[in-house]
Amino acid sequence: MTHPTDPRLAAVMQQAVATGLIPADTPPPAMDARPWPIVLLTGLGAWLAAVPLTVVVGMLLGDVVTRGAGSYVVGLLVLAGALTVLHSRSVPAFVEQLAVPGLLVGGATLGFGLFRDLPDTAAFVALGAVALAAAVLVRAAWLRGLLGAAAATMLALGLGQDFWRGSSSARLSAFWFAWHGCAAAWLALHAWGDRLKPHTAAIAEPVGAGWLLATLCGLAAWAGMSFLVGATFDAGSRGLASELLTHTGWMQRAQQGASMLLAAVGTVCAAQRWPALRAPWLRGVAAVLVLLAAWMPTLGAVLLLLALCVTSARLRLAAAAAGAAAWIIGAFYYQLAWPLAHKAVLLVGAGALLAALARWGQHGPAAAPPAPPVSHAPGHRRWGIALCAAAVLAVANFGIWQKESLIAEGRPVFVELAPVDPRSLMQGDFMRLNFRVPMPGQERFQDLARGERPRVVGQLDARGVLTLRRTDDGTPLAADELRIELTPKDGRWVLVTDAWFFAEGEAARWSGARFGEFRVLPDGRALLVGLRGPALEPL
Repeated sequence: MTHPTDPRLAAVMQQAVATGLIPADTPPPAMDARPWPIVLLTGLGAWLAAVPLTVVVGMLLGDVVTRGAGSYVVGLLVLAGALTVLHSRSVPAFVEQLAVPGLLVGGATLGFGLFRDLPDTAAFVALGAVALAAAVLVRAAWLRGLLGAAAATMLALGLGQDFWRGSSSARLSAFWFAWHGCAAAWLALHAWGDRLKPHTAAIAEPVGAGWLLATLCGLAAWAGMSFLVGATFDAGSRGLASELLTHTGWMQRAQQGASMLLAAVGTVCAAQRWPALRAPWLRGVAAVLVLLAAWMPTLGAVLLLLALCVTSARLRLAAAAAGAAAWIIGAFYYQLAWPLAHKAVLLVGAGALLAALARWGQHGPAAAPPAPPVSHAPGHRRWGIALCAAAVLAVANFGIWQKESLIAEGRPVFVELAPVDPRSLMQGDFMRLNFRVPMPGQERFQDLARGERPRVVGQLDARGVLTLRRTDDGTPLAADELRIELTPKDGRWVLVTDAWFFAEGEAARWSGARFGEFRVLPDGRALLVGLRGPALEPL
């Protein structure tokens, strides 16, 4: 984009030429582009203004928008006005701030009519075409990128809506094809990039960047939750993981094969463009990535996009593709179709193989000269390391000894519970425990400020089942009463713990648990040692 010359700078230039400070043939400087904070605040204000502006348009026009062709007329008129402003070469920031919400309002109004009168697939595709047309007409590169991302999202949603109806597995496959179709469209644009005219390339590059970012996000989202996000949004990750669990059969194998093929194509393209990547140890790295892509249906496309972005010097897009690849590999942990042990073996094996290949590359013929040898640590440092290791082992074994002593000497106590959630995506198989006890004072106790945990008093029946009655205020206990210490957990107080972990595949065994079995010492320290059935029978 060419920026106009600032008149004040032109006047200063004329004075400098007249005084002989600069040559007369020096071209006038172009006015600087707006700093990115101004653009960011402009975009933020536009998004914040879009919602009330939509409400105002709806209130003023009323039935004109909701009935007949009014939504099309109003939407196209608002879009035309906004695009006229945004197509101008010199746009004041305030006017641009008003035009961007107008673009959003016009698109939303037009979308209302499209979704009312057309099938969802046709409406999404039509909106995507409108977004692409708007991206060609506007001049701001960042806005072209956003419109390109919107167009890719609309196309993927359109292809995934009605392409296959029925089971969740079929819909999941439809969106796999939809996002790979978006990736194929970007690959076609990338292949024709050298043949585009400069003016066309100036439009296609930001639109393609936004398109690619949306595609990478879609491919990563298809893989499911990843890293600690799965713990934050546990319900959503569990839902997608259950869909992936049912997504088996020939379609899954076809997608895995396609992912493996795309990853292989990406490694070949990268090696052709960068001969340095043809080193034997780097071929081993490529083989490991291709193997991982065979088990992760969206990883192959992301690796192919990553290879093309890196070799074409699109470093920011390459960083986004690398982040998407890392997300997909992390999401592999949430695939419930695989036992945790098998997933761990695959990932650990791949990591060990990559480490060995990196070691090979370090000492291979093309490796950098070795660094000067580092002197061995002095004796006192070695002794310090040994003492730290001994201290860690001592603390760990002391904790184990404490727990074993509590189990051996503690009083058996049973507490009624309500088991929920027989599977944890982050920690494996476990049962979340919700004890049926009147927990007085769930708020934080004042004792915590003094470094003491609160205790409650419970009453035992003839079977040894405990019912908590009151907080411990120091009064003497009756013969059938005992003290038990509470534990802070997620801003509340629980009875020792709120979870019971067990070996993978034993959920049916523990689903009948109705009581938690504890060992309690006279000072109130307690430990959960097992679960019991409705009649206190061992499970």
